[in-house]
Amino acid sequence: MLTPESLAQIDRELAKYPADQRRSAIMGALRIAQTEKRHLTNELIEYVADYVRIPPVAAYEVASFYNMYDMKPVGKYKLTVCTNLPCALSGGYQAADYLKQKLGIDIGETTADGKFTLKEGECMGACGYAPVMLVNNHTMCNHMTPEALDKKLAELE
Repeated sequence: MLTPESLAQIDRELAKYPADQRRSAIMGALRIAQTEKRHLTNELIEYVADYVRIPPVAAYEVASFYNMYDMKPVGKYKLTVCTNLPCALSGGYQAADYLKQKLGIDIGETTADGKFTLKEGECMGACGYAPVMLVNNHTMCNHMTPEALDKKLAELE
């Protein structure tokens, strides 16, 4: 279900923990699986849980709790805008509204061409750079003014 490269990455995650604490590697293992497959299906979560040797329900609890995991397909670019208090006070909601208007979608939706999915996120730990946005859970963008958002969207084209 996963490539040998992804399984090797999961093995490296597992090696970070004592053998009796394999459960600790599940967040990294799910991230690796999602990076390869773009989203987590129930079958993929069960496969990863079996590989890590934990109960599938324990992996599902993690995948369904954290908003970095996608349980349904997302666009090529998942844009997650922080709207926690510091970002909200610094324009987080305005950034989200600007993206909604620009992309023609609402929070939780994907553009018709499958290119962009817009999400609202919790604190990303970059309050001094508010408002912030994550692209595909990995690239932090800061000071997301309309001009900065236009520039980022152009880069993603």
